[in-house]
Formats: sequence, structure tokens, C-alpha cells
Amino acid sequence: MMQKLFYKLILICLIFSVSSPLFAQSDSTVKKQKQKIDQSVDSEKNDILTKQTEELRSIRYEQIGDSVRLKQLKNEILELGSGDQEKKQILSDESDKIRNKDSLRTVQQKLKIDSLRSRISGFPVYLSDDTLFYIYTKLGSYTARHRAETDMNRIHKLTADYFFKPDSLYITNSEFTTEISYKSDMLLSISELDAIWMNSTKEQLAELYRDRIIHSVQVYKTEHSFKTIVREILQALLVLALLILLIYFTLRIYKWLKSRIEKQKGARIRGVKIWNYEFLDTNKQVKVLISGINILKWVFICILIYLTLPVLLDIFPWTTGYSGRLLYYFLDPIKHILISIWDYLPNLFTIIVLLFVFRYLIKILSYFKSEIERGVLKIPGFFIDWANPTFQIIRLLVLAFMVIVIFPYLPGSDSQIFKGVSVFLGVLFTFGSAGALSNVVAGLVLTYMRAFKIGDRVKIGEAYGDVVEKSLLVTRIKTIKNEVISIPNSTVMGSHTTNYTAESLGGGLILHTTVTIGYDTPWRQIHELLIKAALATELIEPTPPPFVFQTSLGDFYVSYQINAYTRVSNKEHITYSHLHQNIQDVFNEAGVEIMSPHYSNIRDGNQTTVPVDHLPKDYVAPSFRVKDTGKDSS
Repeated sequence: MMQKLFYKLILICLIFSVSSPLFAQSDSTVKKQKQKIDQSVDSEKNDILTKQTEELRSIRYEQIGDSVRLKQLKNEILELGSGDQEKKQILSDESDKIRNKDSLRTVQQKLKIDSLRSRISGFPVYLSDDTLFYIYTKLGSYTARHRAETDMNRIHKLTADYFFKPDSLYITNSEFTTEISYKSDMLLSISELDAIWMNSTKEQLAELYRDRIIHSVQVYKTEHSFKTIVREILQALLVLALLILLIYFTLRIYKWLKSRIEKQKGARIRGVKIWNYEFLDTNKQVKVLISGINILKWVFICILIYLTLPVLLDIFPWTTGYSGRLLYYFLDPIKHILISIWDYLPNLFTIIVLLFVFRYLIKILSYFKSEIERGVLKIPGFFIDWANPTFQIIRLLVLAFMVIVIFPYLPGSDSQIFKGVSVFLGVLFTFGSAGALSNVVAGLVLTYMRAFKIGDRVKIGEAYGDVVEKSLLVTRIKTIKNEVISIPNSTVMGSHTTNYTAESLGGGLILHTTVTIGYDTPWRQIHELLIKAALATELIEPTPPPFVFQTSLGDFYVSYQINAYTRVSNKEHITYSHLHQNIQDVFNEAGVEIMSPHYSNIRDGNQTTVPVDHLPKDYVAPSFRVKDTGKDSS
């Protein structure tokens, strides 16, 4: 479908290129030239030139009057002969004064014209795209603009004369102007003011204009001859044929590349993986590659067509101006891009150097961090677990400083749009991260408080478990039920924290539990049994030895608290379970009943609470005690 559309586009270009010269001949060239004049017309410029012409003309009239007076003075001096020397001297002085005045006037006139010429251009006289000369002055009732239009129309009529001969174009002099005529028709007039504007004489300027007109008319007739048009059409067809040939080879190359890519499927093309993530599988990679070369194909074809159009337009003289414009549209953006890249190179090199310096500065800081973590570098009062968070903070500050330093060298950093976007992002970040910043600050404070570290068994508020993650925003705890609780650092800062691991590797964590035993059992025996049960428990340290506290003397029992040391705080719940099991076993073996929480020791007909496995084989439950009062029941 796309290829059919493309071939239709080529056919349209072909028809346009062949038919454009034929249609162009039917258009009025004079109208085109008038349009160019109209585009260059400026009413203010016309008024200025008209005013300037009037001033120069008045000066010219003064010069003519002075010239007449000089002739009179000369004749009077000749008539005096050798007599009346005094009067002769007076006439000679007046003559010198007029000459000096005329010289000064001429210099001032030239200065005015030079100053005006640097600011204002005249009205051009065209033939096709060739500018023959410019009109600056008014002549008679014709302004400079009207003179340019009239002269251009007259000159263009020469192109319609099939039997045009350069010898028929001749120059004649009149009292005030020099005229260029063709046969019996006058083409243009050149005044003394025209010659002054061009720093020439009327005769020299007329010769120059005549030669230019002859050359331009001959070129125009050559370019617009039937033979030339046929040759230009053939050249256009040749260019189109070359374009079609290039496009054909482009399509062939695309098909060849497509087939090569499909053949390499599964061989060299095996997908794209980033670490363990398969970014593109084999089929998707093939599609991406084919789509990429397809896009390149059409971009290249469009560039070929666009660059061919200026060549086609430049072949025909009446479309030459459009070819330059098309090339300008294509090359000017590229030129600006290349110039911008070239101008930006010093800033780019500066950014590269700054990135290089900051990169190795961070590497140096990372090296010191590693040395502190390994324990090779020791700083008094600085703990090892502070190394990584301190490095992260310093790295963040270094990166922020790097951004501040590099920012002025970024392209467009001084534009108002860039500044507005930066301010907007800053405000958005400030209001959107208020809660996050409080957590970040709390995370930094917790880091340097050393309240806990990863792996510690802690209790934060109601959450109890092991610390599995510490970040700038949250602290995560894994409970003994494998529940992961995420606590914001600001909440951690506002709660009390119990760390069960901080001293477990030093003096040891003390585990304690309480049992209640009746008053009928000796307390020394209870102490021995509790210590025995503790020492029999796995993960309980024999040194320091366990010890017992009697915490209360209740109405029915005594409360005994066993305290034992352990250095494995993360298995505290398992250790408690084993300790409770051993206490039951040891007490049952000793025949001691645990009276907890409220238990009345009534043995009239009731069996002991000691399990049967731990009772003697001859054990018999006590009978009910009955007291005989000795009275006759009757």
C-alpha cells in the first residue's frame, strides 16, 4: 500500500516537472516582475528619495546658475583686457569665490548621497531574476518607484522582439538627460542626478546600462527558447529517472536487509537481556530491527525527494528562486544545529571534566568507607556501622553540589522556560515530600543514635521481631510469625524501642519466667529445681549461673522468678518454650506441684497433679478424712 502511494507521488512529481515550463509560459512575466517590485516597495523609502531628489535638484539649479555667472565673469575679464586692473581683480575674486562655493557644494552633495545610500537602497529594475540597475532619483513627474516600473516594462518588451539586435539599442544625448532607445522607442532616461548617485557621468552610466540590458535580454531569450525548454525538460526527466533508480535500489537494499535479519533469527539474533531480565525476545527483536530499517528507508526516500525538488526547480529559469528557498528550509536548520553543537562544545568539555572529577571524588570517598567497614581505618568515636550511611549522605551532598556546578553549563539553562520549570519542580518537590523529608531526617537520627541495627531483636511500640531493613524512610521488622511490619522512621522516633540484642553478645540477655508454688514446699528446693531446669535448657549460658528471685508471698502460694543468661536473642521464644518444658519435667520428677495461678491443695480423695509417669508405683490417692465425735447418732 505504501509503495503504491509512493509511486503515485513520483508520477505527480514527474507530471509537474514536465508541465511546469509549459504553464509557466502562459503566465505574464511582467506581472511576476511587478510583484517583486511591489514586495520591495516601501512608501517611506519612496518619500525619502523624492525629497532627496528635490534637494539635489535645487543644488543642481544653483550650480547651473553659478556656471552661467562664471561664463559672464570670464567674458567681462576678457573684455577688460589689460586695462582697469582693479576691476579685473574684483571679477577674478568673484570667480574664485563661485568656484570654491561650487566645490564645497559638490562635496556636501556627495556626502549626503553616500550617507543616504548606506541606509536606503534604490528601486530595482529586473529582467527575469537578474537585477540590471537601481533607480534612486525622481525625473520630471515620475518618482523613483514609477521610473523603475516603467523602465522595467519597456525593457521586458524587448524580449518579445523575435528579431532583436543589439545594434538597434543606441544612446542619444539631450540637454538635460542621456537616453537609451531601441529603434524609435525610448527605453529609459539618465539624468545628471542619476550619474551623481552612481559616482559616474551620464554617458558612462548609459553605456553601462546599455551593455547590461543587451546581455540580460540575450540570456533571457536563450533561456526561454524552445530548444532550451526541450533540453531542460530532458534534464528534468533524467533527474527523475535517477531519483527513481535510487529509490529502487533503496527498496532492494531494504528487502535484502529484511531477509538477512529474518535468517539470523535464533542464530545471531537471540533477544536482548539486561541482567536476568529479557528485555526483548527473539521475535520482538526481529520486529524492532525490521521496523528500524523501515523507518530509515522512508526517511532516506523523503530526503532524496526533497533534495531532488530543488534540482528540478533550478533547471527551469522561472523556478530558480524556489530551489534556493527549498534548500534553505532544509539546510538552515541543520546549519543552526551544527553551529549550536559547535558553540556548545566548550561547555560540553567543561561538563565532562566536572563529571570526571566528581566521579573520582566519590570513588575516593567509597574507598575510605570500605576501609572503615573493614576495620583498617579507625577514627576515634566513629563506629563502623556509621560508615555506609555517612558515605551515602556525603555522596548525596557531593552529587547535589555537582548538579549546582554543572547547571549553568546545560543548554538553555538561562532561558526563562527552563527557570520556570526548575522553580515548578522545586515547589512540587517541597510540598509533595514534606512527610517523606521528616522520615528521612528521622532515619538519619536513628542511624547515629545506634538504637538498633539489622538483625537485632527489637520491640518498637507493639511490634516485636527482628530488624530486616533500615532505610531513610522506613524500618522493617520481621516477627516470629514471619510477618513483615513496615514502620515509618518518624513513628520509630516517636516510640520507645527495646533492643534485646544490644547486650546479648556481651553480658548476655537475661530470660526470666515466674512459677507459683505452695507454702508446703521448701523454697531452697524450689531454687535448686529452677536452676537445674534452666541449666538443662539449650542456649542458656552456664556462666554467669542462673539465679532465682522470690517476687511475692501470696495468699495461696509463693512466686519464684528464674533468671538465666543467653547470647542468642533471636531465638528467645524457642528458649522460653524449652525452659518451660524443663521446669515442668524437673518439678514433676521431684514430685513438686506447680500451684499456678490459684490452686487449693485439698487431698481428701483427690489425686496429686503430678503426672502418673512421675509417681511411685505404690502411689495411692489419699482417702477422705472422717472424724468421729464419739456421740451416739441416735
